[in-house]
Amino acid sequence: MTHTTREDFKRRAFRLARTVFQLYPRLATGGPHFKHLAHQLMRSATAVGALLEEGAVANSRRDMGAKYALALREAREANYWSRLGETEAKWKPELAGITQETGEFVAMLTVAVKKLRAST
Repeated sequence: MTHTTREDFKRRAFRLARTVFQLYPRLATGGPHFKHLAHQLMRSATAVGALLEEGAVANSRRDMGAKYALALREAREANYWSRLGETEAKWKPELAGITQETGEFVAMLTVAVKKLRAST
C-alpha cells in the first residue's frame, strides 16, 4: 500500500468523521431510538479514522494489518447504523452520503487488509 493511498484513506476518514460529527446533534434529537443510533454511528464512524491514524505509525505491516482490520469492522458497523437510519424517510437524504462512504470504506479496507495479510 502506497503512502498516497494511506493519506487518501486518512483524509476521507476525517471528512466522514466531520460529517457525522456535524449531523450528530440533529440526529440525536429525533427521540431515544435516534439518540442511540446517533451515538453508535458517531462512535463507529469516528473510530475508522482513529484506527487509520494508528495504522500509519504501526510497528510492522502485521500491526498495520491489525489496525486496518479493526477499521474495517468499524466501517461495517457505521454502514449498518447509517443504513438503519436511512429507513426513516426524514433522514435518508442526509445519511445516504454517509452510507455510500462507509460502503466504500468497507470495500477499500477489505482489499487493503487482504494485501497486508498476504505480505506478512
